[in-house]
Amino acid sequence: MLAPAMNKSRLESFSDGVISVSLTLMLYQIQLPSEFTWSGLWKEAHNFFGYVLSFIYVGIYWNNHHHMFQVVRGIDGRIMWANLNLLFWLTMIPITTTWAGKSGLLAFPTALYAGVLFMCAASYWMLERIIILSEGTDSALASTIGKDLKGKISLPAYALAIIVSFYSTMAAFTIFTAMAVLWFRPDSRIEKYLARQGGTQP
Repeated sequence: MLAPAMNKSRLESFSDGVISVSLTLMLYQIQLPSEFTWSGLWKEAHNFFGYVLSFIYVGIYWNNHHHMFQVVRGIDGRIMWANLNLLFWLTMIPITTTWAGKSGLLAFPTALYAGVLFMCAASYWMLERIIILSEGTDSALASTIGKDLKGKISLPAYALAIIVSFYSTMAAFTIFTAMAVLWFRPDSRIEKYLARQGGTQP
């Protein structure tokens, strides 16, 4: 199958811009302690933890998105819409982070946060599938991600976190943290592929 003809540079630049705005919005959502003491700072610890975790999550998607598009030859309309869908759910992370933090990590806001992470993972997986559908099963992306075990683990894990949130929000955040650790390092196979190609994009 022939690669889509349209250039991917504008899609990457637009995605970088949207992601950077999402990171900035999360920073503005942090509430300053009402008391100028260690006790006042500790009361806001859960908000700061939520900010750090969400910052890492958005950073992980930006990093993996960048890696993925290094081996994409071109784009078409389907890829553009799938990418916009991913960006939409990434922009939902700041508001759900703030709501969960202001609630003191209550069950429903935490479940909603888990739901947004589920949709981010589903959207990223869908973007991968649409790119492979456009470029073929013998494409660079298809060969580098292989069986995509991390992607297959993610959706059930976030679905479990949604359910667990109504019983133990700490258990849910343990799942969030574990998934962040799993995805923290982008797929090294893409870097190895590019190294074999002399560092050039397809």
